Amino acid sequence: MINTHRILVSRFPLALTAIVLLLTALPATAAKPPVVCENVLLISLDGLRPQDLFTGADETLLNRDAGGVRDVQGTRDAFWRESPEERRQAMMPWFWKTIATEGVVFGDASAGSIVRVTNGHKFSYPGYNEILTGANDPRVDSNAKRPNENVTVLEWLHRKPGFDGRVAAFCSWDVFPYIINTERSGIPVNAGWQPLTETLDTPALREADAIAAEIPHYWDNVRYDYFTFQGAHAWLKEKQPRVLYVAFGETDDWAHSGRYDLYLDAARRTDEYIRQLWETAQSLPQYRGKTALVITTDHGRGDTREEWKSHGSSIAGSEFMWIAVMGPGIASGPAEPGTVTQAQVAATVAKLLGYDYRAEFPEAGEPLPVWRGEE
Repeated sequence: MINTHRILVSRFPLALTAIVLLLTALPATAAKPPVVCENVLLISLDGLRPQDLFTGADETLLNRDAGGVRDVQGTRDAFWRESPEERRQAMMPWFWKTIATEGVVFGDASAGSIVRVTNGHKFSYPGYNEILTGANDPRVDSNAKRPNENVTVLEWLHRKPGFDGRVAAFCSWDVFPYIINTERSGIPVNAGWQPLTETLDTPALREADAIAAEIPHYWDNVRYDYFTFQGAHAWLKEKQPRVLYVAFGETDDWAHSGRYDLYLDAARRTDEYIRQLWETAQSLPQYRGKTALVITTDHGRGDTREEWKSHGSSIAGSEFMWIAVMGPGIASGPAEPGTVTQAQVAATVAKLLGYDYRAEFPEAGEPLPVWRGEE
């Protein structure tokens, strides 16, 4: 009789050796697949310069002449510090204490990190189209209220199983319903001075609408970011969307108005709004530990005492911007030197949720290099 027990024992070391050899033959640097999140908060701050984000208040603008500052000493006390690191933290404390340490921030030119817009216009509708679709479209050449012919990543995700009715946007600028093309996409977009209760009716939002109806509207087509935040915060808690886009606008509009003091105030307030949105999300089981945060801007601004108020194809420096990403599986620390683009945001949002946006839209920029373990 054949001793099968002895044969199995004698062959086992050979099999084990073969397995070990096979495993050791695999590339040692093989990247782990990225962690897939269940939700994404996408946030934009219109026209916030990378100069201010990375180095804080600009001393050449902390005056009445160039910066339109009403209370010079009060503004200096609030925002001026000796080092760039202290100044930027004074302007956006939560961003620098949390996002910059737990995530990746692109756009610090002093460290060799560059972020550019790829459209040549360097103003809002082309910039938001590029952020949300991943590509420059030469047809998008104005801020006119024309329905976007391009499908945004928001609309593309909204068509996926599990996302129908789980994507929404709250925006300060009243052109966003056209940028996101609400009529075609079916995505609820509350924007401009539209009453918040038209999108979600709660006692808190009824009160916010009453306040909005009573206060002066400094801009006809842009509401104060407070109301955008209130709507987004309420929707986050009540509806728990899988993708929520929040587009703040005051930084750009106070800059156009030549008020550097109010521009800095708006940046600090927005930082607080983002903190509250993130901490509310982390307090809910739907979001805790499985949500990513992507923050960016639509364009840069000029870098002189006069041109900081403006942006566009004729204003040098308007092409430079910044992007930040934080969440499960995302690397932490400064971005590596190199150049990335605004067009990479859309595919990054999709990849965070486990989708390949470029498989359907190959003209879109590739996802940003933000995942731990990726080359």
